[in-house]
Amino acid sequence: MADTLVTGAGQLRKNSLGLVAVTFMVISAAAPLTGVAGAVPIAFLMGNGTGLPATFLLVTLIMLAFSAGYVAMSRHVTNAGAFYAYAARGLGGRMAGAVAIIALVAYNAMQFGLIGLLGGVATGVFGSFGINLPWYVWSLIAIGLVGVIGYRQVDLSARVMIVLVLCEYLIVLLVDFAILGKGGATGLSFPFFDSTAFLSGSLTAAVLFALGSFIGFEATTIYAEEAREPEKTIPRATYLSVLLIGLFFIFTTWLMIAGTGADKIVPTIGALPDPTTFFFELAGQYVGGPVPAIAGLLFVSSLFAAISAFHNYIARYSYVAGREGLLPSVFGATHGTHQSPHVGSVVQTVMALVVLGIFAGLQLDPVLNMFTWISQVGTLGVLGMMTITSISVIAFFLRSGNPGSPLVTLVLPLVSALIMAALFVYIFLNFGDLTQTTGGALGYILPAMIPVAGVIGFLIAFRLKATDPDAYARMGENRG
Repeated sequence: MADTLVTGAGQLRKNSLGLVAVTFMVISAAAPLTGVAGAVPIAFLMGNGTGLPATFLLVTLIMLAFSAGYVAMSRHVTNAGAFYAYAARGLGGRMAGAVAIIALVAYNAMQFGLIGLLGGVATGVFGSFGINLPWYVWSLIAIGLVGVIGYRQVDLSARVMIVLVLCEYLIVLLVDFAILGKGGATGLSFPFFDSTAFLSGSLTAAVLFALGSFIGFEATTIYAEEAREPEKTIPRATYLSVLLIGLFFIFTTWLMIAGTGADKIVPTIGALPDPTTFFFELAGQYVGGPVPAIAGLLFVSSLFAAISAFHNYIARYSYVAGREGLLPSVFGATHGTHQSPHVGSVVQTVMALVVLGIFAGLQLDPVLNMFTWISQVGTLGVLGMMTITSISVIAFFLRSGNPGSPLVTLVLPLVSALIMAALFVYIFLNFGDLTQTTGGALGYILPAMIPVAGVIGFLIAFRLKATDPDAYARMGENRG
């Protein structure tokens, strides 16, 4: 398909986002402080212990391998459908339909899970200040605020995300440099590339936790229709996001080890009633004062930023799916004033309220149940979409007649596809163990949602080809 450029009414707000805005909006989904406080301590315990910094280095290289082909194709694709548009241009409309519905299921799952986690975390954080409310009230407040921001202009979301993410980085780096300045617990020397540590414990679990800390960076292309000079902004934002996330976690996990001692970090975390308090213990030990309390508040804001980012993704995928005939056309409309995908935003807000009501009504735990069960569905879906996207890149450039560098358009996308596919299979087969649903129906139903979503999307696109072949032929085309 030629690199056409379509213009017209009912579009997203053009030229709204620069490099910094796009970068911070996608980094907010990766939620740096949530990763440090929530995922990293569990990765030390369940993964490979002191091999975690090297694991983050490995995963950073994997993400850069994926980004090479992704960025190369982004110069030919300007469409808010991101993975959907790549699949359409590389593998055809039916596979694109599958990706579109998988994206809606996966990103909704990520957002629903984070809404539960925010409720659980906020209950403890604000409870320490004497503000005691049920967890679902905090989740409800977050849903309302995110819904208002998502309904309005995208640059409002960008300004909020920039402030929140900068605060997250600053508080973690303050603790990092305090550890660095005091020389850690027993000095700063650490065998970073110790193969024994890297291969100890469960390397696969460590890779999965590290990978989860990157989820969200891939959404730079979602903002292609709203970015200034997207052919430059999107590639730069993609690489910048990967490098910022990767270097941040490599540096921070190394200093967490140095701050505790290589031989003590796993026992120390294991002895805590709640592993997610580990970072705050370090903050109290090395900085003290109000910093641990401030970090707790920023933990909540970190989750809020991530929820808002996924809300934006869902609204835009809904908009594209409506615009291109996969969902009812009303989803393909934009707000007359804000030029936001307001219909998808409102529907997503309603869905979040329904899911919150179900979990609160059944008195399920917001972290152990709502977050653990549902968020892994999102991880599974993103891995599936990244696998399909890497294959789409290869197909697109092989057909284009101008494949460019084989390393960028063939070798690295193939490596990425194989790694992502292997991780997808691992999570799918071990979903029950990862979510503590082994032996129950949920251990099979939840992971099955992703392939089922793919089949539904495939059939919707198949029907679109039969009923509106012109619309089918335009799937994934450039929009400006």
